Amino acid sequence: MNDLHIRRVATSDRAEWEPLWQAYLTFYRSSVPDEVTDATFERLVNGADDMGGMVAVGRHGRLVGLLHYVVHPTTWNTRLVCYLEDLYVTPEQRGTGAGRALIEHLADIGRREDWAEIYWMTAGDNAVARRLYDRLAQAGDWVRYELAVDNRDR
Repeated sequence: MNDLHIRRVATSDRAEWEPLWQAYLTFYRSSVPDEVTDATFERLVNGADDMGGMVAVGRHGRLVGLLHYVVHPTTWNTRLVCYLEDLYVTPEQRGTGAGRALIEHLADIGRREDWAEIYWMTAGDNAVARRLYDRLAQAGDWVRYELAVDNRDR
């Protein structure tokens, strides 16, 4: 992957970032209103709400992947933890090391900033991603529950 570069998402990335974001949402059979996409991009670029984003830049300077994360305190440690919220690599780049490079770049940030851990979730049937995740991390035993508290976001 000598032709791959990982960096923070920048304001100038919006036109290439958004199709990746929409493809990610489509992959998970989901969608969000335009104002959520706008707010998400703004938070990622500005680091608001302890959110961060990075992109994988491939050959010819085109974006081929994205990763979004949230750093937060926890009651289980005195150090911060990081939730890797979104990871997407274009279908033609899957299996080339782009996803691994994004996660490893995030892990480098975590080591520099002394986070306690990085954690994430994926769909149980996401076999392609799980092959990578199983090589990088240990799957936990926890089950996720979701309780909608406001119907505006559902």
